[in-house]
Amino acid sequence: MSLESNLAEEADLAELERAAPAAGISPSLILLFALSTGVIIVNLFAPQTLIGVIGPSLGFSDAGASLVAMVTLLGYAAGLFFLVPLGDLVENRRLVLRLLGAAVAAAFAAAAAPSGWLLLVFLFLLGAACSAIQILVPVAASMSAPEHRGRVIGNVMSGLMVGILLSRPVASMIADGWGWRSFYVASGVAMAALAAVLAVRLPERRPEAAAGYGALIASLWHLLRDEPVLCSRAFSAAMAMGCFSLFWTVVALRLTLPPFGLDQAQIGLFALVGAGGAVSTSYFGRIGDRGLSRRATVIADLVMIAAMALAAYAGTAMSDGFWPSLVLLGVAAVMLDVGVTGDQTLGRRAINLLRPEARGRLNGLFVGVFFLGGALGSAIAGPAWSYGGWLAVCGCGGAFALLALVAAVVKPLD
Repeated sequence: MSLESNLAEEADLAELERAAPAAGISPSLILLFALSTGVIIVNLFAPQTLIGVIGPSLGFSDAGASLVAMVTLLGYAAGLFFLVPLGDLVENRRLVLRLLGAAVAAAFAAAAAPSGWLLLVFLFLLGAACSAIQILVPVAASMSAPEHRGRVIGNVMSGLMVGILLSRPVASMIADGWGWRSFYVASGVAMAALAAVLAVRLPERRPEAAAGYGALIASLWHLLRDEPVLCSRAFSAAMAMGCFSLFWTVVALRLTLPPFGLDQAQIGLFALVGAGGAVSTSYFGRIGDRGLSRRATVIADLVMIAAMALAAYAGTAMSDGFWPSLVLLGVAAVMLDVGVTGDQTLGRRAINLLRPEARGRLNGLFVGVFFLGGALGSAIAGPAWSYGGWLAVCGCGGAFALLALVAAVVKPLD
């Protein structure tokens, strides 16, 4: 039987899934999903604030240190493309637990890495294993009715965004007290504890796909080709993520210089300010449920552009003094996080309404593409900072946000 006919049969079964009541997922289980995504995602963004201490300790240059932030995101993207599609093939609970086990092992290996190149290898593997997040999100989506799916996804994404935004202050504070290696030890312990809880609480989800792994991977191209909403949403999210990663990779370096002169713990406190943007996640999900996705996406992208302009001013207006510049930079960070959160939450809602029988692959493609954008932003961050300074960094970030806005205006988003 062909892959197309298998998917057609799965679509019929998916109609039953769409009829499931909203009560199919309890508030406590939503909280567990949100907590799980938050704990796992920390590993992907912590390196952005640790490059200032990891780089010198392992012999990286300023430009090369951005590889530490980039490689984990690349590993995550690889996991999304090649591991997450397994969520449409094998039982999801078992897959999540195995990926978490691999993430724990990779985190401990990173903590013990004797050289910079070995650290990059372990961080790539850690990023790939963290793709377990994108098995959890489709499970939550499959348990909710379509009319409430935006709200459920928004609530789960709140945990993910809190994890992203807290990753930098948590990593900074742990590294300031016990060194950067201690962060990966702590992360390994946290994920091991999470795996123990999920082994008891996570419900089984057995996908209906009958195609083999090779056919599923081959179908990724067909999904990209046949789903314009997926393409436009993934591109917009990739550009938003590029802006986000570029800013947060370099701002830790900028804050060590005049007029700021912050240490690692103080940089962590600054990063905590950005966590305020996570409260907008559920709000954007509700806006999407009301049919206002395009308008809200345009607003989110405009907020990102404004944030980069404000960041450029705050980071170069030395005459304004320490506190005015720091406050303005903090406002820019919150605005950036709100804009990125909005773009990605609305995008995730849109792609989860496309093909329920391919939800794992759709999520893998969507998030994989936008994390490639994040990796690109981190890769550009080092050279932009080294050769053009803070203004070049903000200019590149503004260009990413502008491309996201163009996608929102000229491409189908719903």
